[in-house]
Amino acid sequence: MSAAEDLQSLDGVGSATADKLNEAGYNTIKAIAVASPGELSEGAGIGDSTASKIIRSARQEADVGGFETGSQLMERRREIGKISTLVPEVDQLLGGGIETQSITETYGEFGSGKSQFTHQLSVNVQLPEEHGGLGRSTIFIDTEDTFRPERIGQMVRGLDDEIIEDLLDNRGIDGAPEDEEALEELEASFLEHIHVAKAFNSNHQILLAEKARDMADDLKDGEFPVGLVTVDSLTAHFRAEYVGRGNLADRQQKLNKHMHDILRIASLHNAAAVVTNQVQSNPDSMFGDPTKPVGGNILGHTSTFRLYIRKSKNDKRVVKLVDAPNLPDGESVLRIKEEGLKPE
Repeated sequence: MSAAEDLQSLDGVGSATADKLNEAGYNTIKAIAVASPGELSEGAGIGDSTASKIIRSARQEADVGGFETGSQLMERRREIGKISTLVPEVDQLLGGGIETQSITETYGEFGSGKSQFTHQLSVNVQLPEEHGGLGRSTIFIDTEDTFRPERIGQMVRGLDDEIIEDLLDNRGIDGAPEDEEALEELEASFLEHIHVAKAFNSNHQILLAEKARDMADDLKDGEFPVGLVTVDSLTAHFRAEYVGRGNLADRQQKLNKHMHDILRIASLHNAAAVVTNQVQSNPDSMFGDPTKPVGGNILGHTSTFRLYIRKSKNDKRVVKLVDAPNLPDGESVLRIKEEGLKPE
């Protein structure tokens, strides 16, 4: 059964409406079930009442939106994966690693290591589960021209020899960890599963998030489905384009929708979402660190986990867990080396 025919099982969906929904990216019943009437109406060009009817029907068929017991919820949470940072102290701080079906926000000053964090996770998500990964690919939305394929190569080479040996074997590459040709082939295989797009402004960034949803749908039945969606940085374009208090409401509204688009990909595909954020100084702060993330309450409420990364001596960075629904606040230390993120 094709996707269009599948959608026609819903109330109010004929062949023409099914085609419109597919073209707008709503090509599964679950994707429709978690949409809002306004989004569906605007995206597919259908009336509000029709959109509401279709969503109600999709929620009944997909069995979402109702109540469930705590034990049922616990059973569903067992499907959630964790991406290891390969720094044991940071993994412990995060309850095992970066969680799927959630948004993890990392913020800090320029040069604090936010982009290093996203590069390392783009490598780690591809590792087999026994080595802390998900065996899956990355979508990387680059807004500040920070992605460097050479850095990925350094981090792949910086993995432990045991992990490299397993990777060479799993990916059918002849050679050993000290074999230059084998390492070059391994680097290329990692880069092949990182899908990068550069966003030139905030509207383009929002469009790329929509295209990321389509890409995740296309890859879901392949060998490397999407396991990580990264935006580096989330707020740079919005901050530059919406200047002044008069534009604040529009900026926050757009940012809110953008965050929910990213979260929807993470939820539908059991992927992790990691966004980096810029900071500003809080002049009202009399004591302590005056640094605070850009984006206000919109980011605070939508991000599931918030990490503050700050510089320390030399290559050391302090990672502070600022907010999490089920974990205590805390700090840990890592080093940023040529080989990637390493323990202290």
